[in-house]
Amino acid sequence: TMAGTNHSVVTEFTLAGFTNHPNLQAVLLAMFLTTYVINLMGNLGMILLINCDHRLHTPMYFFLSHLSILDVSCSSCITPKFLHSLLTGRRTISYAGCLAQLYFYVTFGTSEAVLLAAMAYDRYVAVCNPFQYVLVMSQGLCQWLVVGCYAVGALNSAMHTGAMLRLSFCASGLLDHFYCEGPPLFALSCSDSSINKALMLALVACIVGTTSTATMVSYGRILAAVMKTRSPGAWRKAFSTCTSHLSVTLLFYGAVAFMYLRPGSRRSVELDKTASVFYTAITPMLNPLIYCLRNQEVRDALGRVRRKVLLMCQRHERSF
Repeated sequence: TMAGTNHSVVTEFTLAGFTNHPNLQAVLLAMFLTTYVINLMGNLGMILLINCDHRLHTPMYFFLSHLSILDVSCSSCITPKFLHSLLTGRRTISYAGCLAQLYFYVTFGTSEAVLLAAMAYDRYVAVCNPFQYVLVMSQGLCQWLVVGCYAVGALNSAMHTGAMLRLSFCASGLLDHFYCEGPPLFALSCSDSSINKALMLALVACIVGTTSTATMVSYGRILAAVMKTRSPGAWRKAFSTCTSHLSVTLLFYGAVAFMYLRPGSRRSVELDKTASVFYTAITPMLNPLIYCLRNQEVRDALGRVRRKVLLMCQRHERSF
């Protein structure tokens, strides 16, 4: 027991989960397992496709491969642990494990926000400066942009996690969520968490505000450039080039804004959990599907890979 207080040193937390209703546990297990498997297959398949098809070795698909890496990583920080708790009924997580989950989850989520802004800039250059695209979006610049995305994510996460170390927690350790998230940890804290709440709001507002502004400016310039041409062909090119990325961006920022930027008076545990499911499970699963369904280059690459696989299988059968 800490001197002068009734607080105990917490070594583990108990995750309350999504719901305590016993009849819904099997439904949740099936839902999360299905979305996670589709997430892994879709995003890992996208990474493999981009690496196998030389026609996709462009800046856009370089960024897209890292978007898939971040989607898999962010979801893998949370979903396997939650699936394990649904299967075994064991909902405990160590204090160190909780902070590690928080750190990596925030790192990958922040990196994705910055990466989406970089992808918007890439689309701006592709539409507005097509003849200088190869020179502007050089391999070196693309690599530095991706490194910057991961660096911003790691720095932001280190600030959140470091600030969490100053808090002490109540002896019950019952965390009303299905993974370690900032607001539920603040609610469980027995010490003053106002600094942590202000820091979280300031950093989220800064990152979301900066990246969303950069995205809107990029698409605003794309729209202005297309409006000047008054060409149906330019409209079709801009639409086909940008629609997939814009759909993914709207899904991501919509979920983040709902989770973190709602007024405190409107927050509820149930809504936070629902938004978290959408952000950590549904959106990462949808991203590769959006790019496959709305992107002709990806569909063509899938067709080429499928034909190569069939040809290899036929040659293998003939060799016997």
